[in-house]
Amino acid sequence: MTKEEIKKLLETSKKTLDNDHENFVKSIKDDITSFKKKTLDQI
Repeated sequence: MTKEEIKKLLETSKKTLDNDHENFVKSIKDDITSFKKKTLDQI
């Protein structure tokens, strides 16, 4: 593998990780929001 290939792979991996992280955080926030709503509805 050349340095360029490795660089490209690293960049791609980083982009994928960033996207996954954003989706994960968004999913957790949605879960918390829905949990709060359910809890408030019960009270």
